[in-house]
Amino acid sequence: MTERGAARLAWTLWVVSIALALGAGGFLVISWSTPPPEGAFGFRGFAATFAITFGTVGALVASRQPRNPIGWIALASGIASGLQGVANEYAVWAMLAHDPPLALGELAAWFPAWIWIPGTAGAALILLLFPDGHLLSARWRWVVGLAIAGVVLASGGFALVPGPLENFRDVTNPFGIASEQPILTTAVVGETIYGVAFILSAVAVALRFRRSRGDERQQMKWLVAAGVFLAVTLVSSFADQIVNPAPAAQSALWVSLLVITGFASLPIAMGFAILKYRLYDIDVVISKAVVYGSLAAFITLIYLVIVAGIGAIAGSGGNVFLSAVAAAVVAVAFQPARRWAQRLADRLVYGKRASPYEVLSGFSERLGDAYSIDEVLPRLTRVLAEGIGADRVVVWLGGSGSLRPAAGWPDAEGLTRVTGLEELPDRAFEVRHQGEPLGAITVSMPPSEPMTQAQEKLVVDVATQAGLVMRNVALLDNLQESRRRIVSAQDERARKLERNIHDGAQQQLVALTVQLRLLEQQIERDPATAKEKAARLQVDATAALEDLRNLARGIYPPLLADKGLAAALEAQARRSPVPVTLEADGVGRVDQDLEAAVYFCVLEALQNVAKYADASNATVRLAEDDGTLTFEVADDGRGFDPAATGHGTGLQGMSDRLAALSGELVVSSAPGSGTRVSGRIPLGGSR
Repeated sequence: MTERGAARLAWTLWVVSIALALGAGGFLVISWSTPPPEGAFGFRGFAATFAITFGTVGALVASRQPRNPIGWIALASGIASGLQGVANEYAVWAMLAHDPPLALGELAAWFPAWIWIPGTAGAALILLLFPDGHLLSARWRWVVGLAIAGVVLASGGFALVPGPLENFRDVTNPFGIASEQPILTTAVVGETIYGVAFILSAVAVALRFRRSRGDERQQMKWLVAAGVFLAVTLVSSFADQIVNPAPAAQSALWVSLLVITGFASLPIAMGFAILKYRLYDIDVVISKAVVYGSLAAFITLIYLVIVAGIGAIAGSGGNVFLSAVAAAVVAVAFQPARRWAQRLADRLVYGKRASPYEVLSGFSERLGDAYSIDEVLPRLTRVLAEGIGADRVVVWLGGSGSLRPAAGWPDAEGLTRVTGLEELPDRAFEVRHQGEPLGAITVSMPPSEPMTQAQEKLVVDVATQAGLVMRNVALLDNLQESRRRIVSAQDERARKLERNIHDGAQQQLVALTVQLRLLEQQIERDPATAKEKAARLQVDATAALEDLRNLARGIYPPLLADKGLAAALEAQARRSPVPVTLEADGVGRVDQDLEAAVYFCVLEALQNVAKYADASNATVRLAEDDGTLTFEVADDGRGFDPAATGHGTGLQGMSDRLAALSGELVVSSAPGSGTRVSGRIPLGGSR
């Protein structure tokens, strides 16, 4: 059977149980003045109550989870209770309110004498199977067999025992057989087994509660209380029957009221688990039922007021006109009424919190209304905290290695950077985008309201939506950080250039100036000495000029602008203290920005080789491949562990330089295996 077919069957059976309850109520109303038979169990109408409660809860569960037998068991109990109620109230009306009795009166009186056993036995099975429809373990199968055996023996015995019926002492069992004692013994034994099965079912649900965790524990606690209470009332009932075989009416009423309360608590406990803790995700069904029921009541009320009420006053002549007026009123007021009904349903199902759809749509709206990326994360934490009723929600940014609190609701005070998810103070939900960890969302729930499965799913859904947002925030942080590094590197480079000029070429030029003044004074006094000094000054001027050229090469080498990347790197390779081999593979001229980026990256890599690698040689490779300019600097030095060392200022500067041109830097190394620094830039990557 398909899920839709199962849902239709479930609601059809619910209609049957409600119809039986209404039928029992109808017979109860018309025979209200007739006193119930002496020794009748409980109060009149209790079976109709069971039909409504068990039937409704069963339909909700079976329509949502058709493979879970709990819903169908509850439906069967509801229908059996409805049959018991109709039969009992009809028997009172047919046998006691009429003389002579009406047809089928004896059959109706016989029916409640035994059907209460299979009707209430469903409660034992629910206790055994709640909430997932499976037994606690295979060892509990014999309890199911015990319950079935008790039901068969007890119901069969009470259905066939001769003599007066239990609830109608003036009616003789029409199906009783001659041997009274064996049948009665069978019924009592079956009832005892039935009671033992109930007690074991309560033990099973208590053990399941003890082993449960999280959402299941919250869902189970109501049913555990109901199951234990039901078992206690049944034991009390059996003890009362043993101690007082023929109790007074008042005593019997108290015992029966306890038993009725115990059975009624079971569907009530299931209802709490369904509504409060979102068991079986039934909130959607309830919300729709409230909306449709409210709209139906609204339309009916409009027609009753306008057509029936006003029509009765005005006469029948205006019924057509009044029907048209009613239709117009319904058409105009339908949308406002629907919105009101939806709010009512959400308040009933979700309380003061927003529905999951409202949380997600509200987050999307706030994301669209945000003027800056800094506003998004505080809004995210607020809407999520309001949606699930959390004490605090915090968004953390960073990868799995380091996380910092970025925003919180109501605040993120007292929180500091942590090194991993396991150090986060509250329950954490990792946020990823395209597989990359970007951060986490931590949620702190009130101690009295642990997070339910539906709330957890909502947080996961919000975290999924927040992935792109946090990606943008991370990109913005990276952009700001890279800009800061670039500005800092430029400032440092300017200071270094100023220091080199001041300590080198400037001092040489100042010295040349002083020497030229002295030379001017010596020309007339000592021409020979002046001639020698002029030769030395020429050498000093040449050295100063060479220093200035070296400084200019550090800024932007003229050879790079004139001859291109390969020629400029060849010149630098000749000056390297470590032997360098250049493999250019026919790389031609490319965009000036790309050439400068690759040139300074290779220069930085060669300086690192000379300073730290302790290498005997290095190789520089340049290539153009499929619209991409690539370079590689490899050495045979001692290598290092990139994961442990990280990127220093030099490598970080290289990475920033390439990233500005849509390129990327890759560092491969291992202790004792040398180092390979490679990069790639798309030939159209200048931005």
